[in-house]
Amino acid sequence: MAVPATQVSVESIGNLERRMTLRVPSRDVDDQVGGRLREIARTARIKGFRPGKVPTSVVQQRFGQQVRAEVLDNLLREGFDSAVRENELRIAGNPRIEPAKTEGEGGEELSYVATFELVPEFGEIDVASLEVVRHTSEVTEADIDRMVENLRLQRRSWSAVTRPAKEGDAVDVETWSQAGEERLPAQGVEQGVDVIGSGAMLPEIEAALTGMSAGEEKSLDVTFPAEWRVPQLAGKTVQVHLKAVQVSEPVLPEVDLAFIRSFGVKSGELAQFRNEIRANLERELKGALMNRLRREVGEQLAAAYAHVELPPRLVEQEARVLAQQALQQARQQGKANANATLSPTAHEAFLEPGRKRVLLALLVGEVARRNELRLDPQRLNELLRLIASTYEEPQQVIELYRNDPQLMAGLQNRAMEEQVIDWIAERAKHTEQALSFQEVVG
Repeated sequence: MAVPATQVSVESIGNLERRMTLRVPSRDVDDQVGGRLREIARTARIKGFRPGKVPTSVVQQRFGQQVRAEVLDNLLREGFDSAVRENELRIAGNPRIEPAKTEGEGGEELSYVATFELVPEFGEIDVASLEVVRHTSEVTEADIDRMVENLRLQRRSWSAVTRPAKEGDAVDVETWSQAGEERLPAQGVEQGVDVIGSGAMLPEIEAALTGMSAGEEKSLDVTFPAEWRVPQLAGKTVQVHLKAVQVSEPVLPEVDLAFIRSFGVKSGELAQFRNEIRANLERELKGALMNRLRREVGEQLAAAYAHVELPPRLVEQEARVLAQQALQQARQQGKANANATLSPTAHEAFLEPGRKRVLLALLVGEVARRNELRLDPQRLNELLRLIASTYEEPQQVIELYRNDPQLMAGLQNRAMEEQVIDWIAERAKHTEQALSFQEVVG
């Protein structure tokens, strides 16, 4: 049985920051490491040795460092958790545990320091005083018609035409640019395809392509965004040369037996196809309404508890996550170079939204604790089905979550947050506002 590390002291290093000293008897570590290595020796399969006959020195060399790290981690975590309970501390985020000093060979104990932050005191949380707008919506036949058309667009084919290009057409285009004395590319042209109106190219370029016929060429001045993915063009006004190689118009498939079956509706019946579309749209709508409600309640809570001091390290971590997400999104949209990295201070622009997210998460946890709210398994399953429904193989996604403790823990946190948000909204002063499906999901 693991012997917990001994908590030596807890000291304050800030309003919400604490430092805890932990000492682990070296003999406890050595005893547990030895026991684990003996267990491994009995079952390990190492080439050149019969099972159960692997020399101790080989087991120590192969597994000793890993086992020692695992034993130390378990002892420190147990000691930390025990000290937290004894001191009735409420931790915000994860502790950072580091060696306090390097012990010499044969030292009697190992010393570690854990630094962590506490959940702030919120005082009375009066959700009844909040004023929340709760949006409602429903899926209509027109929404289903629109989705059917979107599915037809996804399966469209293309037919070359001789007329000038218009919105919705695909234009095979060759381009090159002149940026001062530099030509891009240095030789030849870049080839691509743009569906006019898709936003795949800059608005000025799509506007220039409109009305061009196959074989036609055009030059225009284009101002590229400052964060453009090509450094030589970023923030500059550049002369861009276009050549429309081919113009094609979309050909949409008929909503027939084959089309319906291609979406997994084996019967091929239109009524069943539309019913499945309705079910998917209703799941999407439910998620979108919850996101709106989360933002609405979050803004109300952020305003009501703006005076509360939050754990600074936790806020900074959240800001860094938001900054990284913004960079990733910019890369995906072609607004940032694939090799672009964040500056050391990039997160500072995200401190305020990071603060709001931390505040909401801590308040949700506090409301759940004070009111003894427990996660509703049905809600968790509904959320899992909602996420899975956005993939081609929903059942595989469900199994992935159920077999991955980390993914499932994140899902449980999200489901619990939504449950508490609902609980708060029901008890707040709320008004309902009806929106269309398109207004809700965009």
